[in-house]
Amino acid sequence: MSTLPPGYGAHDEERFIEEPPKLADRTPFERDQARIVHSSALRRLGAKTQVLGAGTGDFVRTRLTHTLEVAQVGRGLGKILGCDPDVVDAACLAHDLGPPPFGHNGERALDEVARGIGGFEGNAQTLRLLTRLEPKSHDPATGKSVGLNLTRAVLDASVKYPWQEPEAPKRPDGTQTRKFGVYDDDMPVFAWLRDGAPDKVPSFEAQVMDLADDIAYSVHDVEDSVVHNHLSLSVLRDPGVVRTVAAHAREWYGRGDEQELFAALERLRAEPWWVDDYDGSHRALASLKDMTSQLIGRLIAAVAGATRAEYGDGPLTRYAARLVIPADAATEILMLKGIAVHFLMAPRERKPSYAQQRERLAELVTAVADRGADALEPHFAVLYQEASDDAARFRVIIDQIASLTDKSAYDWHHRYVVAPRRSRTSSHKAANGRTRGTQP
Repeated sequence: MSTLPPGYGAHDEERFIEEPPKLADRTPFERDQARIVHSSALRRLGAKTQVLGAGTGDFVRTRLTHTLEVAQVGRGLGKILGCDPDVVDAACLAHDLGPPPFGHNGERALDEVARGIGGFEGNAQTLRLLTRLEPKSHDPATGKSVGLNLTRAVLDASVKYPWQEPEAPKRPDGTQTRKFGVYDDDMPVFAWLRDGAPDKVPSFEAQVMDLADDIAYSVHDVEDSVVHNHLSLSVLRDPGVVRTVAAHAREWYGRGDEQELFAALERLRAEPWWVDDYDGSHRALASLKDMTSQLIGRLIAAVAGATRAEYGDGPLTRYAARLVIPADAATEILMLKGIAVHFLMAPRERKPSYAQQRERLAELVTAVADRGADALEPHFAVLYQEASDDAARFRVIIDQIASLTDKSAYDWHHRYVVAPRRSRTSSHKAANGRTRGTQP
């Protein structure tokens, strides 16, 4: 067997279904990382929305490019802190496999139509995909899929919210979050992967993954905002704009003190690498990219320094430590998110096409559910036929729709909703024409 990295033991390398021994050329965690890289779910992310829809422009990020950037940030931070880089890398690559077409907008649509069976949540869907839906391994005793059959350490590192929906904590402003990490019928594997873990505490590697996600999308969404909107950040010299940005941050994320957010922006704007003016030139793009790199380095250094100051040297793994995020760094991340919300996400939500995406997904779910197994891809059709009741069959429908890319969702909507509707309309018009032709 392969030698495990420092800080990990036999319990961490166990798989839900035991596998035959492999040659000692790679650690179990390296194998897990490779399984995710080769998964069909990861490939599909190239055609799924991150913030702006796939195909919006050559510069803006897709869900796949965002995922690769999260993995790079997470692997670097994890290495500094003594995590096994492959555990963190695998968790980062897996973290966004679950969300459906159209990103968070699609999540809202599927959650509404699936309320009767426990709703839809992208993080819970990620766990379901890794342990059930992605074709790789089967339980020889039952013949049922166990997904990628990853190790306990990697599966646990991919669980950002280790609780069910009723146990979801409240946000700092007192509102209830809908974020959760497991559906009811996936509890057996969840209980297995959480064996020995403190209640509702993400593993250290999951905390690194979560922060890497926060850093990547807060920084890169600002970059996308500037380039996509041809925006100069000099608009943030206007106190009124800054107040609105801070308000957006607090509204969307349920936390943050206004004055602290103002101070965070001033700290960032005082740095020599901050780019106030942007004209779209090659030099401006290079300066913007340098700002992106500087921001990521700044935030990683702050968190790594604070965590090492708390726990000292040596490997920090699993439940041996908690990630320490200094208040200034957390506020800077939140303010960067506010900038992206103000200039990129909030304007997007006002567009008619944004509401149409949700309507189309809801219509598609209904149309596919009416057709049953005949409308599903073969492996989903088998799961549908094996389902024990209507709720389980409807969950398979949701699984199928969630797996689609943005383009596939449009194509399926045309096939199962638009084309039949047009056919019915044409038949109705033809019937009316024949009726009118027989009148005296």
